[in-house]
Amino acid sequence: MNFLTNWIAKFSETMIENDRYLMIFEGLGNTVKITLGALVIGVVIGLIIAVTKYLAEDSRVLKPLAKLCDLYVTVIRGIPVVVLLLIFYYVIMRSSRNGVLVAVITFGVNSGAYMAELIRSGINAVDKGQMEAGRCLGLSKLQTMRHIILPQAVRYVLPAVGNELIALLKETSVAGYVAIRDLTKAGDLIRNNTYDMVNPLLVVTLCYLTMVIGLTALLGKLEKNLAKEKKKK
Repeated sequence: MNFLTNWIAKFSETMIENDRYLMIFEGLGNTVKITLGALVIGVVIGLIIAVTKYLAEDSRVLKPLAKLCDLYVTVIRGIPVVVLLLIFYYVIMRSSRNGVLVAVITFGVNSGAYMAELIRSGINAVDKGQMEAGRCLGLSKLQTMRHIILPQAVRYVLPAVGNELIALLKETSVAGYVAIRDLTKAGDLIRNNTYDMVNPLLVVTLCYLTMVIGLTALLGKLEKNLAKEKKKK
């Protein structure tokens, strides 16, 4: 009982006094912004690369672009995300004072390399005859990709994109390396100011765990709905 009372008192002193909990809310908001913004950029980049590489299989004109896409994927996947973040913050975007924007772009570029392979595998899962069917209907390759291939590929890609979202959420915890006050950095600041090594880490851990559990539950429901739709068809 004394332990619980002492812990509550310490927690209140660390998190409630001087409104330090507001730092957690600010960091949580920045973490969500970075994650969702990076996801959008990653999906766009991944989609462009995946479609380019798919269409380049039968097009000499697009083959050089496909090579550039391969180079992009190889380079980005070969650089640790922390190093990439430092490069963007101190070199490429050093004139920017918006650390959150730098983080969104950095994690988006990093995610795009992984999204490209996820989306490409979803496109390849669609029967090759669909492209031929679209061409027989008078559609161009790009039109067939847009109206026939991609809508079918979505059900293969969505679960993988959901997993990438969860991984991306956890990866953003390194944003504090460049003085961005994300959730992890907020916990570090509170810990340094109060010398309480337990409660800030506990709060940060619970925040991440809650978000991951919530996303995992949503992803599970999505997969079940997609499985039901597939059985109906």
